[in-house]
Amino acid sequence: MTEAREPVLPFGSFLFPRVFEAFRMSIQPTKLILAFLALATVCLTGRLMDLHETVIVAAPHGITELDAYAAQGNLDAYMEQFAESEDRSGVFATLWNYCAERFHDGLRALAQGNALGITQNIAACFVALIWAFKYHTLYSILFFAVMLAVMSLAGGSICRIAALQFAQGEKPGLNESVRFGLRKFYSLLTAPITMIAIMAVIGAFIILLGLAGNIPWIGQLSVGLFLPLALMAAALVAIIGIGILGGFNLMFPAIAYEDSDCFDAISRSFSYVYAKPWRMGFYTVTAAVYGAICYAFVRFFTYLLLQITYFFLQVGFVKDNEKLTAIWPQPNFTDFLGSTTASPGNWTASVGAFLIYISVLCVVGLMVSFVISFYFTANTIIYALMRNRVDRTALDEIYTGSDEISAESLATVGAPAPPAAPPAEDKVDEPDEDAPASE
Repeated sequence: MTEAREPVLPFGSFLFPRVFEAFRMSIQPTKLILAFLALATVCLTGRLMDLHETVIVAAPHGITELDAYAAQGNLDAYMEQFAESEDRSGVFATLWNYCAERFHDGLRALAQGNALGITQNIAACFVALIWAFKYHTLYSILFFAVMLAVMSLAGGSICRIAALQFAQGEKPGLNESVRFGLRKFYSLLTAPITMIAIMAVIGAFIILLGLAGNIPWIGQLSVGLFLPLALMAAALVAIIGIGILGGFNLMFPAIAYEDSDCFDAISRSFSYVYAKPWRMGFYTVTAAVYGAICYAFVRFFTYLLLQITYFFLQVGFVKDNEKLTAIWPQPNFTDFLGSTTASPGNWTASVGAFLIYISVLCVVGLMVSFVISFYFTANTIIYALMRNRVDRTALDEIYTGSDEISAESLATVGAPAPPAAPPAEDKVDEPDEDAPASE
């Protein structure tokens, strides 16, 4: 007996167009609210920690420690020259401004098809992280711990919404998605930390071997003897590092789809990356290019929104719009907040300027929130496509058992117990007439 096979369609096996659904899904209000709240929490934490300004800024040209470190690779000469400078900045503000410039430079390089420029800007962001942890260690540990916790909760919630929406067309509410994020918070938080901890433990073996090399007489001999083991450990670290770089984006979606723990998320993300690396790379590049186009559109829309508002306000103001310029500098495409040398004339104008600044800042925050929402949504779609290709799992399959159980338990809280069923009467088992007779 032969099994019937489905006809092979010439374009039926292409799944990458499903990535283009990310924009429509990303602008869902629930996702934007979660991303905005997470962004506001991270920025508020950074601003509060920046009250203690520790980053040296070169007064004449505004060159920060990070700029000097990215250009020179060290800060020895910079510290000797500008250690007495009174101009200071916060670590968060320095990282934000630097990475924002690299982000937009990367987008321009992408539009020009400059692969080298894209790589350099991505590498520059990693250099910024190295600078932060190397020269502002305690600050970086505290800040990025808060950032990881906030993004784990918000990212897991956004991924869950995207997974249900992509798989079954459902749009869970804010409370439901946050409950999922809280329930899986430990798995979401520990998934990226676990692999970094494993790399650190393996690296500690190589460090111990290096320390043993300081022992007189036998130290160098021990290094020579155990170097093959060190090379094997380094190879394992390299494999894990590649898996983290390629599969980190799939860890949160794996938990959102499978309702699993951190180890299952790590296992799935690694297996998908190493099983089909070229397909994973293709999906990622497609999502990045499409995301850049969508961001350009969202940024243009935001700019148009601010310019239209400013234009109609100009019509109402008189005297060459001096009062308007004093409380709200005209925005431009590269700087939505604008800059001006004018100052409010009295305290009411100062309050008005502050309120306008907060409003414009919220608009900019929503634009950045779209980037966060798109990132998690696109990677959730990529996870579903990779799972379909590697595990042959249907795109509409998603684990919802825990949600159903919790919903049923909540629905039955306080409900009266069902009446007890009457006792069944004793019956004499009768033979089934349809049952075949025994021989």
